[in-house]
Parts: sequence; C-alpha cells; structure tokens
Amino acid sequence: MIYTLTLNTAIDMNIYCHDLKPNSVNRTLYTEYSPNGKAINVAIVLHKLNKATCALGFFGGFSGKYILDELAKMQIETIPCLIDDITRINVFISNGKDEYKLVGKGPFVPDHKKTEMLTIIESLNNDSYLVISGSLPQNIEPKYFQSILKICQSKNIKIILDISHPILQDLLTYKPLLIKPNNDELTEIFGLTTETTEQIITALEYVHSKGAQNILLTMGSKGLYFSNNKNIWFCNSVSIKQLSSACAGDASLAAFLSEWLPAQSNYKLAMKKASATGANVAESDGLGLLDKISLYINQLEVMQIK
Repeated sequence: MIYTLTLNTAIDMNIYCHDLKPNSVNRTLYTEYSPNGKAINVAIVLHKLNKATCALGFFGGFSGKYILDELAKMQIETIPCLIDDITRINVFISNGKDEYKLVGKGPFVPDHKKTEMLTIIESLNNDSYLVISGSLPQNIEPKYFQSILKICQSKNIKIILDISHPILQDLLTYKPLLIKPNNDELTEIFGLTTETTEQIITALEYVHSKGAQNILLTMGSKGLYFSNNKNIWFCNSVSIKQLSSACAGDASLAAFLSEWLPAQSNYKLAMKKASATGANVAESDGLGLLDKISLYINQLEVMQIK
C-alpha cells in the first residue's frame, strides 16, 4: 500500500479569461475546480494508474468536505483528520498568455489534531510506503515532519519526500527511500547548481551523502534524472504547449512510483512514464485525462550518465 500525506490540502480553482484588468469587472470564460494538495494529486494519479493507495490529510469546512466527496467519487480510500478551520482554496487565473497564482497559507490546525494525525500514522500498515508532499498549514512547525518520520522508522514504513522546506536537509538523516526535488529546490535548499551535467552529478552525489537513498530530480522541459547512489540516468522530455505546470511534478512522482515500486527496479520505464505523465498534465487543466502517456513514452529515451 502506498499512503499519501497532505498536511495542507486545497481546492484548486482554475479561472480562464480573455484578459485581466485592474479595477474592472473581468468576465471569465470558464472555471475548473479540483481536489488538490501535492500528495492528494499523487494519490489520484496512483489510483488512475491502478496502484493501491490511501490519502491522509487535514480537512476542514465545506472545502474539506468537497475534497473528500470528490475522492470518494473516484473510489480513492481516505483517512481524514477533520479540523474546524476551512481548507484553503488556491486560485489560478489564466488569460491565455500569463498565469496568476494565488496560493493560500492554509487553515489553523490545533495541537490535539496534530496528535490525532500522529495516531493515524501509527495505525498504518507496517512495511508500507508513505509519500509526504507539500507545504505546512498554520500551527504546524517544520519539526512535525521529524515526529512523523520517527513513527515511520519504528514501523518500517518507507518514506518518499517531496517538500520544498529547508528542513528537508535535516530529514535526510532519516534516510528516506526517495526524494523528489526540482532543480530550483536543489539550489534554494542545498545551495547547489544544476546548469551542467557535471554539476548535476555532483549535486546528486552530495544529497546522497546526506542520507537520501534514491533521488528523482525533475527539471521541467529539461527532462529528469534518477540516481540510486550508484548510477545516474537521464530521461528527456517531449515538446508540448504548456497550459499549467501546477500539478505536473506530483503526477510525475506518482507515475514513477507506479513502476518503480515495490521492487525498486524497472527504472527506465519508470523514468519514461514520469516524464510522459508530467508533460501530459502540464498541457492540461488540473491533472487532465492522462490520455497521452503511452504516446509520449514512445518518444522518450533514457541514457546512463554515470
């Protein structure tokens, strides 16, 4: 079982219009709503790729109920921790040329609910997997991640991390099974440069030395890299007309896991599937239909660079 944990769940509200003018009434063309939060996206894509998954997270108010209702319609199992404050709604406005992103800071999570979530994690199956992705809501400090990872260590739950907080450096001491940074995060969190192949190899080796067992490095249209601390492979990307990059990284991670786990093999197909799925999502509204993955896989190549 692959569990996913989204501490800061959200509804994504994607608004499309011809133009956006200040101090004017701007008429919209259409609006799309979708359940969101990085690990929620991972769970949805895993489910669509026929992998057993269960979504954990904090959910509150009418917006939290909407997310749970939508996941139930998709027949995705959930273990919610219900809170009183309202789950955030992120707003993305596109006029066909530019995209404006308004991302909420998230609800207030009281201390007793933080404890309840830890109890939920203690109840998960031993020897399973937990994907932790996304930002922190109000009243949850970065050290909360450490509380979660300590529980997972005691239950041999293997951790996959996709977080952009600087505490990622400290979490590597728990030796997560996989981390999925992008190139910007390697720079912002670790101070590493990824302009050349040599720099990328050096950067990945450095992150391994801090404790990461495996690394999936996504670089958008520049492709992606996978390193298992012995070898490093590169997969190119397909050319698309990007509509929104909001969920592409999450979808790429889910697609990679769908092939790589549980044997931690089949990495070439896993990389191609990750790149193809990310591209298909980036050219779509929200997560889209995921209907071009097979087509794109056939256009991709994986090469070993170390």
